[in-house]
Amino acid sequence: MANSDIRLAVAEERTIYDVNAIERALEDAAGSRNEALATLYEKMKQRGGGRFLIRPSGPDMIDDLYDSCPNFSDVIDDLKKYIALSVAGNEPMSFTPILLLGEPGIGKTHFARELAAKLGTGHEFVSMSSLTAGWILSGASAQWNNARPGKVAHTLVHGDFANPIVVLDEVDKAGGDARYDPMGALYSLLEKDTARAFKDEYIDIDIDASHILWVTTANDERSIPDPILNRMNVYEVPRPDHDASISIARALYAEIIGEHDWGFPDEIEASVLERLAALPPRDMKKRLLAAFGTTKLAGRNWLEAADFDAPRIGRSRKIGF
Repeated sequence: MANSDIRLAVAEERTIYDVNAIERALEDAAGSRNEALATLYEKMKQRGGGRFLIRPSGPDMIDDLYDSCPNFSDVIDDLKKYIALSVAGNEPMSFTPILLLGEPGIGKTHFARELAAKLGTGHEFVSMSSLTAGWILSGASAQWNNARPGKVAHTLVHGDFANPIVVLDEVDKAGGDARYDPMGALYSLLEKDTARAFKDEYIDIDIDASHILWVTTANDERSIPDPILNRMNVYEVPRPDHDASISIARALYAEIIGEHDWGFPDEIEASVLERLAALPPRDMKKRLLAAFGTTKLAGRNWLEAADFDAPRIGRSRKIGF
């Protein structure tokens, strides 16, 4: 067998920051009496600058996503092309940043998490709707009180991988003072050439962020600047149709009973499957977990369609007067 035919899922090490630069910065931090920054530099020095770069084993490693996330088939098809190229070149996993565009509740965030699990690179989840300042991604100067590293540096410094998936959820809802644009850091982070020397304002040391795998989600692209959109592959994700919803429901049921020894059968009843599939993907898991609990309270080890008629967990009710 030719060597080019042998493809193993392995991780190579890549240096993402210079330890010598950390040692010099550590001396400066000690002189300025910034104990928090000095502690972080010491941790970075002890860990070293090497992080793992995951190389994929083959395009079929994400085939399960067709069942669990069937309305993302176009995205999966394209990702398999990138995986095939990585395998052909015996290179680390890499793909153009992704924007998943679609209405709320269709499973965009779930897909991003599932993709990270399949690729095995680890991931960081950032809710952009809660951000009001650009320093959340790129850090704030150590001269400011309560300053800290941004999410990007934190992920690379404290994580094990140089190419983790970073999920930026609801990028269209990022807001705040225009002088501190939460998406400002993305102009350089989404370009490999500039991301190789990304400088978190708190750490103030060049960090190689060029291997990060970016997955972003949005409901509406109109509020996203064109230069950001131009750096990404944009996918309009449809609402799952009936067959897709059935597939999602079946996969979710199998996933949950596989994780727990609750005594439920491996196959889900057709009437229950139809009832579950009628729900938005966002609601399926919590309603299914509630139904599992309902059956146990009833002394059963199987689901019935009526179990989904029980009041939803967290449903607000008027109590008293």
